[in-house]
Amino acid sequence: MNPPNIISLGRLLISPIIVWLMMTGAFEGAFWLFLLAAFSDALDGAIAKRFDMVTLLGGYLDPIADKVMLVSVFLVLGSLGHLPLWIVLLVVSRDALIVGGALLLWMLARSPRMKPLMISKVNTVCQIVLAVAVLAQLGLGLPVKFTVTSGAIVDILMVVVATTTLTSGASYLVAWARNMNHTEAENEK
Repeated sequence: MNPPNIISLGRLLISPIIVWLMMTGAFEGAFWLFLLAAFSDALDGAIAKRFDMVTLLGGYLDPIADKVMLVSVFLVLGSLGHLPLWIVLLVVSRDALIVGGALLLWMLARSPRMKPLMISKVNTVCQIVLAVAVLAQLGLGLPVKFTVTSGAIVDILMVVVATTTLTSGASYLVAWARNMNHTEAENEK
């Protein structure tokens, strides 16, 4: 357990606290704790790369912590009516697809590569920004719904999240199909 892995584990452990704060209406606390968790996501990766602390455990722990944090926050925001069902289903379905695909590869004795795609990193950042915007509105009373040329900021962020989520999900499907075809071609030799 090196510092980046401890940071990822901390993010995983505070996710239920964020959910509890949201469910009890303490959105200001949820906002600040989520912001801390989002910052920790950037921090653990930066430390791991900068100080050559990249580990196999971190390769699994970091994305698991991200998925638990984001999926739980999106589910709660959706269940409380602060995000529309379609965006929640899209985010949750993409993560279920990724986890399901990794499990399928593992069950078929093919090692799932835990290297995230760049679009996946962009998607995570977009999901974090959307959650921060909604939590800022709820917890701090910030007017994130003010109109910008084509609509509300949250509406624009939802379109960006939907686009990056669909692109990321499709990219994983293509990568896994290539992996499966490549592995099967090698087995036939």
